[in-house]
Amino acid sequence: MKLVVFFSPDSRHRVFAGSGSSAQLCEHIARTGVTKVLVVTDKPLRELGVVDQATAALAGTAVDVAYYDGVLPDPTFDQVAEGAALARSHGSEAVLAIGGGSSMDAAKIIAASATSDMAPADWVGFGKVRHEVLPIYAVPTTSGTGSEATIGAVISDATTHQKGIISGGTLLPLAAALDPDLITGLPPHITAATGMDALTHGIEAYIGSWERGSRSEDSRLAIKLIFDNLATACRDGDNRDARNAMAMAAYYAGMAINQVNVGNVHAIAHQLGGKYGIPHGLANSLVLPHVLEFSREETATRLAELAQLIGIGSPGDSSDALSRQFIEAVLALREEVGIAGTSDKLKKKDFADIALAAIKEGATYPVPRLLDRESVDRILDRIAA
Repeated sequence: MKLVVFFSPDSRHRVFAGSGSSAQLCEHIARTGVTKVLVVTDKPLRELGVVDQATAALAGTAVDVAYYDGVLPDPTFDQVAEGAALARSHGSEAVLAIGGGSSMDAAKIIAASATSDMAPADWVGFGKVRHEVLPIYAVPTTSGTGSEATIGAVISDATTHQKGIISGGTLLPLAAALDPDLITGLPPHITAATGMDALTHGIEAYIGSWERGSRSEDSRLAIKLIFDNLATACRDGDNRDARNAMAMAAYYAGMAINQVNVGNVHAIAHQLGGKYGIPHGLANSLVLPHVLEFSREETATRLAELAQLIGIGSPGDSSDALSRQFIEAVLALREEVGIAGTSDKLKKKDFADIALAAIKEGATYPVPRLLDRESVDRILDRIAA
């Protein structure tokens, strides 16, 4: 996979950032000459008026807009099929995702499905979407997944609830808008969970075994911004400086994992989401400190660097001491933003299946230490209420 990634062609990508950037993106889409755009989103965002706010700049242009608002958390292949059918009947020439990771992931595969007769389930894996897809644009309304900056999408099977990861250069949005004006109404608990999701991305990219591109710089930028701004964004949702910082943090973290992928936290968290419906950010935040401890010996130097980055520790502290202090800082941030360390959804009878699936998935990532059955069981015991 590493060899394939290195020889993959570069993809075009533009970003509009700051207050009003969603209008700039819409103006950009209109300038490209497309006349029909499918907006992929969810019903709550449409009802709240967020979608209308994000697409206001398309009003009065020659662009005809259709809406698919059937996206739910952990989008399924069935939802993708519905969206693709609408894109075909509408004659959509581009797809604009407005929402969190679920909407952006669904939009990517809808854009691919609209121009292919293949079953999207056959694309699970890397580089299997080889045909030309509809141009993809993204306006994230949470600061977490970073899907606006990645080539991946996670789609679930509605029957088995198994999550499939589809990735490839054709799925990278051509342009995105990081508009804090659309995020100010995000409730504190969602702000917290999505922020911890972005933190997980930054940390996993930084401690992974691949050294590629700007992953270290992007990860550090994301992690510092999150430690400096997540608690403020949770306390004061109208603080545009904090919201803008979190939008940038999620984007930097997305760029980092786009270069080197994720790790063992996701390998376990994906199983928790598929099995119990635990939202992805919460699943990551449950698992993160335990996985960091699991691989602390292998990543002590890197974790020590992150401790120094966020300003903890004392001069002369060893890497061992600093790595422990960084994990404690992660725990403290999680507590400060109101996320519990356990979940009553986990069932002991499921641990064997979860562990096997997590070990299998983790082996596909550039992790510093491979998961094993005993360690996964121990982690699951610690996060089960």
